[in-house]
Parts: sequence; structure tokens; C-alpha cells
Amino acid sequence: MRLTILGGGGFRVPLVYGALLSDHAPGRVTEVTLYDVDADRLKAVTGVLAQQAADVPDAPAVHATTDLDEALRGSDFVFSAIRVGGLAGRAADERVALEEGVLGQETVGAGGIAYGLRTVPVAVHIARRVAELAPDAWVINFTNPAGLVTEAMSRHLGDRVIGICDSPVGLGRRVARVLGADPADAWIDYVGLNHLGWLRGLRVHGRDELPRLLADEQLLGSFEEGRLFGTDWLRSLGAIPNEYLHYYYFNRETVRAYREAERTRGAFLAEQQAAFYADPSYASWDRTRAEREATYMADNREAAGAGERDAADLEESGGYEKVALALMRAIARDERATLILNVRNRRVLAALDEDAVIEVPCLVDANGAHPVAVDPLPGHATGLVTSVKAVEREVLTAATTGSRAAAVKAFALHPLVDSVTVARRLLDGYVAEHPGLAALRA
Repeated sequence: MRLTILGGGGFRVPLVYGALLSDHAPGRVTEVTLYDVDADRLKAVTGVLAQQAADVPDAPAVHATTDLDEALRGSDFVFSAIRVGGLAGRAADERVALEEGVLGQETVGAGGIAYGLRTVPVAVHIARRVAELAPDAWVINFTNPAGLVTEAMSRHLGDRVIGICDSPVGLGRRVARVLGADPADAWIDYVGLNHLGWLRGLRVHGRDELPRLLADEQLLGSFEEGRLFGTDWLRSLGAIPNEYLHYYYFNRETVRAYREAERTRGAFLAEQQAAFYADPSYASWDRTRAEREATYMADNREAAGAGERDAADLEESGGYEKVALALMRAIARDERATLILNVRNRRVLAALDEDAVIEVPCLVDANGAHPVAVDPLPGHATGLVTSVKAVEREVLTAATTGSRAAAVKAFALHPLVDSVTVARRLLDGYVAEHPGLAALRA
């Protein structure tokens, strides 16, 4: 079976390849094609993968190319993990937003909108090439903003594109761990959009154990989300929010922490990874990866007074490569699985139309991912989901038509941007930073 990884020179590719190396079952991936626009990064990552595979006799063969069409032909699965503009683009997104006093995180708020505006056209081009050259391939989208990009690609690939994220998986594992349950035995009631969802229940042998967690102050405050959001707020919600909702519930505190930080997250990662790519090896990659994970959402934890990440929380932090491999196995081998994925809504959330991509538990088999019916969201969550989905739709319109009005509307309607005037300045700031957005210039 052949797997193509788009963004094959990306830093996290060794995670995916490491997961493939541990798979020795029949029907496994035997060939991996890496595609990237940066030949130097491709060379660096290919070298790291060779070191990973040195002692594995049946390791999947690795090929690298800078030709998209060559990469896609003959693929059974396509992992899309691109970063349009690189980490320099992410750092610029963060900086422009913070200069206006609003959040610039790469998937949330103004930064997420800017990232989406420049990523969607590239993702749509990829989707069209997949439809033309590998119509039977399944596309697993890692590219952020994952829900938005998956929806853009689904307009050309239908249900053959599925978005993944490790945040819900990590959340479910952490909640199961503090409750003393095996995550494999738990049904996680989780629903929302990518980076905008809530864990509303965790059933073990038919019993919902979440009320027990919410009633126990010590347990509730013992894991990452309890420290990040505070136990009182979690009990008020009656649910455990995805960690990214900290940007919404504690926006002022987070923006202040980001503005006071020595550098933005994007600038930190750009400097960190530049050192790795300058002298790549598996050992240096592993050290860089560990530092990256330990400092994840550090500014949010500082704003909340949550302290450093616990070793146990790091161990339960999802692992998107494992989600991707489980999804691929379920489809390729018809090994039925239940995974939280980004898929088209169908009729799961009545507040959204059928084609809106949501993040929800799915049953996966050889025919793809099938969203499971869930209870309606409470009013406060429904309002936030519908508001952010409306923003995503304006981003899609702006990115595919070049409409400046739609781009301004996307910024202005976002719950974390409080002014149409600021929205216009944000767009102008991003257009100045990113030549690819020139069509949106006033």
C-alpha cells in the first residue's frame, strides 16, 4: 500500500513514519512518498527517516519529490500536512494580530483566519489534483485550520477527505486516566468544531463517569484542563472544554500573556526548527520534539497559573500520527474503529447544514467515516459553534473568490475581534505581510 505525505519535509513527519515502522500487519504501508516544495527540508527529513529505519528490516521504502502530480499518482492514501508560508508566516500572523490587541494563534481568531486565507487556495488545488490523478485515494487532512481546510477540500473530494486532530483524543485519554478507566473501554461524548469542542460525557460499561469527575474537586484539578480552566468553571459548564477554548473563555488574560511574552509561539518554533534543519539527525529531532511538546500552550498555562505540563499529561497528549494510522487501518483493512474526526455534518448538529465539517465521534470502516448522532449542544455552545462556522464560510468565500468584503466580514464577525475597524486593519496588515493575499488589498 502506498502513502503520500504532502508537506513531507515537515518537522512532524518522523512521528508518522515511526508509527508505520511499528505496523507489521498484512496490508500495511510498504511505500511512502514525501512531497514538499522545499528540497532542502525534504533531504533533511529523508535522512532522519533513514536513521529511524536502520534496524527495521521491513521498513517502508521512502521516496521524495517536489512534483505534486508525481507524488499523487498511484497513492492509496494521502496525508495532507502542509504549512503555507512556513513558520515565518505563522509568526507574522501572530505579530499582526497582537499589534491590534487581539489573539493571533494559528487556528483561533485573527491568526486562524489569516492562515486559512492563504491555505485554502493551495488545499483546493491539491484536492482537484487528487480527484484527477488519484480518485480512489483517501485524503487524511492534518493541515490547520483542520476543520476549515477539510471543508474546503470536501467540496471537491466529498467524504473521501477526513480531517484529524489529536486534541480530542488527548483530552479523552486524560479524563479516562484520572477516572481510573482504560481509554480503550470508554465512549467519549465529544462534539463541536475543530479546536472548539466539549467533552460532555465519558461512558465506561454503560455508565457516564463524568459527573463523578465534576463532583470531585481533587480529581478535577489534577489534570491539565482542570488547572487551565479552573474547577469552578468546569462545573459551571458541566463539561470539559477542548484546551483551545481557553482562548475564548479567558481571552483578555491570554492576549496579555502573549503580548508580554519574549516572543510568539511561531517565532520560537521557527528558531527551534531552524537549528534542527541546519544539522538534522534523529537525535536532534527527538530533542527538539520533546522541547516542543513541553512548551505547548505555555502562555495559556502562565495566564492561568497552571504551571508546567505534568509528565502524565504529556504521555496522554493524543498523538495525531496514531489517530491517522488507526483511521487508515480501519479503512484499508475494514477494521472497524471509533475515532473523533472532522467530517461533514450530515444531520448530526441541527444548527448547521449538512455540508458543514464538524468534529465528532465517527464509526470508521472500509466505506469511510460515519458521524454518530449526538445530543444537541447547550445554547452557549451552539451560539459559539454557529458563529465560528459563519466566519469559516466567509473565509472560504474570500479565499476562493478574492472578495475583500468577505475577508473583512470574516475578521469582523469572529467573537475574538471586537471592531469592524480593527478587522479592516488586520486584513491590511496581513496583506502587507503575505504577497499571496494581494488580491484582498483595498
